Amino acid sequence: MRRTITTIAATAAFAAALTFSAPTAQATPPGRICFWTKPGMMGQSWCYGPPGYAEAENGTQRHAYSFESRYNGTVYAISYGAGSSCLYREIRADDYDENWTAWAGKLDGVSHETMGCEPG
Repeated sequence: MRRTITTIAATAAFAAALTFSAPTAQATPPGRICFWTKPGMMGQSWCYGPPGYAEAENGTQRHAYSFESRYNGTVYAISYGAGSSCLYREIRADDYDENWTAWAGKLDGVSHETMGCEPG
């Protein structure tokens, strides 16, 4: 009986250690759009809440490998190029991408309008 209790206690301690050491994705609050530096909504995160334009922060600028929108509307990911050129990517309500490779290296900021940029 003693060995069974010891085994149960060791198993419980191991499970608890795994729970605390495993990385977990941050939940996106309602009314916000969040970006992460790694696929699967992992790594550093930054969240945007309309209106206006905001530069991406917390390591996500030009390094946003996943995103999730919990904003009930449309916003635009903005990427600046050489000179005054820029591109936008539409992000709709409840849109998400767990492996946003097409724009991972492009995100500079987010706006509630296209900022005069071209679709891209």
